[in-house]
Amino acid sequence: MIIDTTEPAAPPEPKRCNLMLHQGASAVSRGRLAEAATPPPTTSWKPIPHIHLLQTVEKALIEHGLTVQGQAHGLTHDGARYFGLLEVNTSSSETSRVVGIRNAHDMRFAAGIVAGSSVLVCDNLCFAGEIAFARKHTTGILRDLAGLAGSAVGRLNCYWENNEQRIHRYRSVRIGDVRAHDLIVRAVDNGVMANSYIPRVLGEWREPSHPEFRARTVWSLQNAYTEVFKGRLDLLPGRTARLHELLDQEVGLAV
Repeated sequence: MIIDTTEPAAPPEPKRCNLMLHQGASAVSRGRLAEAATPPPTTSWKPIPHIHLLQTVEKALIEHGLTVQGQAHGLTHDGARYFGLLEVNTSSSETSRVVGIRNAHDMRFAAGIVAGSSVLVCDNLCFAGEIAFARKHTTGILRDLAGLAGSAVGRLNCYWENNEQRIHRYRSVRIGDVRAHDLIVRAVDNGVMANSYIPRVLGEWREPSHPEFRARTVWSLQNAYTEVFKGRLDLLPGRTARLHELLDQEVGLAV
């Protein structure tokens, strides 16, 4: 099947997100993204153009009444791997709502999206893996993609509402150095990060890069983690899910 990657006439392109793409990625325009070559399919492997996945997600967002306010796109591994960010309907002056998109032409990972939030003062990102959909590049992907994207987008507002409640709770719970140090070590035990990250997270907790996080709260501690983690969007969904498990329990949100 031939996919038409020609984009229809549209309003001016939304502003570029002021967000860091994953390590080693080159920021590209939509036009450059559309030019990225898609390898030929095999009997069992059916790669799709990066731009097709982006347009499918954008259409699902529009159908659910969500407006894209900013975007950023990156390619790595000679264009074989794509990660995109879409900022949608910001409802808070402190955080923005973000949709992450990824696709691969080297069989590294499935096509999919994941919901998240961005802390505006420092461009730190959190992604929730439980909102993601992932579709392997197998027969029927073009048939299934729109339905999967629509279903995932339909659950986004619920996630973002819950996350606003999480942020409010994190900000209201104060912790001291002793407890923060314990949680930083426990993050290693919970698979949030490797041992090598401890000094950097600890340093960010003690001397935050941004004055907004000098308050001794769980919110500040979360941002100590994400300040260190930013730049590796490819790892953030799993890290965020495990970090939330740890911190939700600390503030009494764990089920």
